[in-house]
Amino acid sequence: MKFVDSAKIFIKSGKGGAGCVSMRREKFIEFGGPNGGDGGRGGSVFLEGDHRLTTLQDFRTHPHQKAGNGMPGMGDNKTGKSGQDKILKVPLGTIIINDETDEVVAEILEESKVQLLKGGKGGLGNAHFKSATNQAPRYAQPGEHGHEMTIRLELKIMADVGLVGFPNAGKSTFISAVSNARPKIADYPFTTLVPNLGVVSISDFKTFVVADIPGIIENAHLGQGLGDQFLRHIQRTSVLAFLIDSSDPVSKPPVDVFKTLLQELKQFSADLPDKKRIVFLTKTDAIRPDLNIEAIIKEFKNMGEELLPISSVARKGLDKACYRLLGLIDEQKLVSFQADKEESQE
Repeated sequence: MKFVDSAKIFIKSGKGGAGCVSMRREKFIEFGGPNGGDGGRGGSVFLEGDHRLTTLQDFRTHPHQKAGNGMPGMGDNKTGKSGQDKILKVPLGTIIINDETDEVVAEILEESKVQLLKGGKGGLGNAHFKSATNQAPRYAQPGEHGHEMTIRLELKIMADVGLVGFPNAGKSTFISAVSNARPKIADYPFTTLVPNLGVVSISDFKTFVVADIPGIIENAHLGQGLGDQFLRHIQRTSVLAFLIDSSDPVSKPPVDVFKTLLQELKQFSADLPDKKRIVFLTKTDAIRPDLNIEAIIKEFKNMGEELLPISSVARKGLDKACYRLLGLIDEQKLVSFQADKEESQE
């Protein structure tokens, strides 16, 4: 299925059913009085998170989503049937934005329902309008109209680690080597056209989720290449792992590549460089002759950055890389916990 991370849809709740005008008619009861029932309520529109979903594709092909209308009331004080609710299931991490005001309406992070639009109330039947001066009212309320809204859905993948790197840096090979993900792998740029998620299992029943983001190019924050449509997915990650190819003979020095990637993230969001991060020097089984791994590690250390050499094909350094990522995730969680605690005390 094609990956779609945004969609615009029109939603509408159901109209309430009209109240009924009815008079009681039974043998030997000449003046039975009003017995018109109420109309049923219109269906509401809900969004519900579903961890099994990974795309918003269905909303691209079905951009109009409407709840059912309530049925009119009936005689004998029978209330009309309520309209069917419309429950829209979306992937976890979906943001709902009012297209007219650009206001964030909701953010779906859990498998729970969020009501977007409430259905219209059903109209009251004529039985409600009986009075001492009007024993046989011929009036019933119409049902309330439903509400409508155009919304934008934007999906931001929820993962613990986001892989960042230029095309062909070895991200797909890395995630396939350490997790259960099986992304497309080939020796040409932009092999990965959609984000892939992989679950990495560590001993003692510890796991974390890695997101393989399509390759970034210079000026990606301006929409070039695959553009900033995929940069948004690393905003929710706890840790960033920068992957730098050591085998490309025409590539810039690893430090320059790292600085370029970091600058792209800064241009997209000022918060991204503040995340915990680590640098992986990939494809060290085929490292180009002019590079010295020890010198590169020292150069990054002088910048305050941690670098680990790995080879996903030869499976060298992968265990150390995974344990280090898990450690960074725990560190980030501790930082977030302390920040939330200080905020609550204020």
